[in-house]
Amino acid sequence: MLTDSGPTSRVYFCQRLRLHYVDWGNLDAPPLILLHGGRDHCRNWDWVAADLRRDYHVIAPDLRGHGDSAWSASGHYTMANHIYDLAQLIHQQKLAPVTIIAHSLGGNIALRYSGIYPENVQRIVAIEGLGPGPGQDAVSDHKPIAERMRYWIDAQRALSGRQPRRYPTMEAAYARMQEENKHLTPEQARHLTQYGVNQNEDGTYSWKFDHYVRLWPPYDMTREAIAELWGSITCPTLLVYGTESWAKNPAEDGRLAYFNNASVLAVEKAGHWVHHDQLDFFLTRVRAFLSAA
Repeated sequence: MLTDSGPTSRVYFCQRLRLHYVDWGNLDAPPLILLHGGRDHCRNWDWVAADLRRDYHVIAPDLRGHGDSAWSASGHYTMANHIYDLAQLIHQQKLAPVTIIAHSLGGNIALRYSGIYPENVQRIVAIEGLGPGPGQDAVSDHKPIAERMRYWIDAQRALSGRQPRRYPTMEAAYARMQEENKHLTPEQARHLTQYGVNQNEDGTYSWKFDHYVRLWPPYDMTREAIAELWGSITCPTLLVYGTESWAKNPAEDGRLAYFNNASVLAVEKAGHWVHHDQLDFFLTRVRAFLSAA
């Protein structure tokens, strides 16, 4: 049943971590997961969720180390961990088959999950979720493992001494949010800031993510293995990117060819956060994709 109430905070447990998600109700409707990107939080989906909750049971989780989810005690965040968290949420809440809309890191996680469990995903929208394109800087198996490990150890050590940035007021954090994405309206920036910070004991404000999430693990699936997972996805897939973003067009760089049933949506006047920068256009095109035969 759909009610007028807003999202309800809930938790689930995965690898002993207390992970948070918001449930937008409408439990009798088809399930839909909204998965955010790195250094973000689940409430960044509120405008998308408020629209889609009319037709879907929308669930938006906070990734481990983000938002109101617990931080890894080891400070280590791997794609395997993130994929397992998504798998556990879908398994525990009995959401399969599920539709997924995901952004950036969330898109990377969702696409890999969809290749591992193709029978569990009905449709997927990935906003700039493919990771670095061919020729772009990335951790690669072509670099010697000793070189990768030395870099990771040095970076991990540097992050261990980094203190969370403290903003004297909410307005100062709000100004930083506006600086990060010039496309945001003042209302969007204020909303994202409100849900994206915690107040410290001294009255200052800090962002709700663990600094260790900035660091990519020294080893991951090879690009060939990731492409193999993309090729195992059976459901309709929409790959979205903003023309003003760093992301490349997967139809032009060859990555679209790895998918069996995918199309590309280029969004003009949008950067990395397409669902913020061009919300109405994004919702119109996503609704058409989700309802297509």
